[in-house]
Amino acid sequence: MRWLWLSVLVVVLDQFSKFFISENLTLNPPVELTSWLNLVLAHNTGAAFSFLGEAGGWQRWFFAILAGVVSIVLIVWLLKLPKKAVWMASALALILGGAIGNLIDRVRFGHVVDFIDFHIDTWHFATFNIADAAISVGAVMLLIDAFFLSTHESESDDS
Repeated sequence: MRWLWLSVLVVVLDQFSKFFISENLTLNPPVELTSWLNLVLAHNTGAAFSFLGEAGGWQRWFFAILAGVVSIVLIVWLLKLPKKAVWMASALALILGGAIGNLIDRVRFGHVVDFIDFHIDTWHFATFNIADAAISVGAVMLLIDAFFLSTHESESDDS
């Protein structure tokens, strides 16, 4: 449970940033910060990259339930981790915070508030938020752990 502070921090930063953006921007017209970064208020009713965004409304509760189940699994996983598993605990806590941040939006609004828009010239990456960034960083950390940090049984069996 000692890593839940990181999840709480992600949720607080995510919800504060979404509130601030929602109060200060209108839907869709971008505010250019740099030549490669805009702020743009967007409402995503789908998942990553607006997957199922036009599905008719059922996806709101599907993704909310999915996020709730994933959050419970992550909490149980965190509780079972040994204290020395700092990298793994950090990764799971980031993913948990992001999942809860977006879950709050889905339940409250029926969509997720996105606002970070990276672009190169006219090509734009999917608009995202702090929760999405935390989930992505946590997922990359899990991959690094799986491929480079964890000791695999097959390696010890070869000796």
